[in-house]
Amino acid sequence: MGPLQGLRIVEFAGIGPAPFCGMMLADMGAEVILIERKHDNPNTAGLVANDRRLEFLHRGKQSIAVDLKQAGAKQTVMKIIAGADAVLEGFRPGVMERLGLGPDECRVENPQLVYGRMTGWGQTGPLSQAAGHDINYIALSGALFYSGRDNSAPLAPPTLVGDIGGGAMVMVAGLLAALLSAHKTGEGQVVDAAIVDGAAYSTTLLYALFKQGHWGSARYANALDGAAHWYDCYECADGKFVSVGALEPDFYQLLLQKLGLENDDDYARQLDQRSWPELKRKFSALFRQKPQQDWCALLEGSDACFAPVLDFEEAAQHPHNKARDTFVDIDGVLQPAPAPRFSRTPSAAAVAPEIGEHCDAILTAAGLSAADIEALREQGVV
Repeated sequence: MGPLQGLRIVEFAGIGPAPFCGMMLADMGAEVILIERKHDNPNTAGLVANDRRLEFLHRGKQSIAVDLKQAGAKQTVMKIIAGADAVLEGFRPGVMERLGLGPDECRVENPQLVYGRMTGWGQTGPLSQAAGHDINYIALSGALFYSGRDNSAPLAPPTLVGDIGGGAMVMVAGLLAALLSAHKTGEGQVVDAAIVDGAAYSTTLLYALFKQGHWGSARYANALDGAAHWYDCYECADGKFVSVGALEPDFYQLLLQKLGLENDDDYARQLDQRSWPELKRKFSALFRQKPQQDWCALLEGSDACFAPVLDFEEAAQHPHNKARDTFVDIDGVLQPAPAPRFSRTPSAAAVAPEIGEHCDAILTAAGLSAADIEALREQGVV
């Protein structure tokens, strides 16, 4: 069902944020037609699963395999795009134009088309043609600088801040906004979603604190970057970790109370940065005295702002996540469930298609006859 039922998206297969964006749209009910390569892409070596059930980012999509370099491929794809609401691609600037499938060409036949372009550096700028990955984009945006400790290099959370947070999520918002505009005005547009832009955008709250003088220029020296004893992760007696984030004074006092420290004057000045290093050492020693499960029994579910640090397998088995079905079994494979939740038109996730599985159905819907489809097969186009 999903709130996007009736929406048709054409996605050109790639890696990273664009497929994640397409997955979100498919989870929310959109018909996502995935145009895949007929031959292996050398740049995805090691990233493609032999079992399509494990290709989570393609779940719920329809697949057609096309050799875009063959004569007749452009016209075939154009017929598919003519009936679409949006196109989603994640190639370097100029690649789609060289294939004759850029936004100007596509919107001749479909003026209402929204054309989403997902890149690292953007469609313009001196770096637009350079290769890069998540870590590079968030480095340039400023988002990477404040991660990690004061005596170590910055540490990038794998693909989360750039590819997903600054890329896919921003593209989803941009596509849906442009589709809403197209529905109202009858005119589509290009959505230029650059990961470096989105990652910079995601720092807006911290940037405001920085400009207001509440956030410093040094790493590991601020309230929310791990410098404070009340906002960090701590190792337990069993080698596992827990997190505390008692920012508000009332929550901080409750944390101290539960730890038996409410009468310790050393902890009275929560925001005194001069005391943080010593109090962190004390907290570290305290949390090492018990295993993670003991700290969970004491603190979890309270307003002390606490949670255990879980790996993927542990997270899927946590009672809260199980109660909310945060992870879902799709064809025997456990994976993260769609989010957010809709009260009337719930999202749903389905298994990823085999490459080219829906070729005939997609081309038939685009107006091609059985003879046309067979001719394309003989020519090696599909």
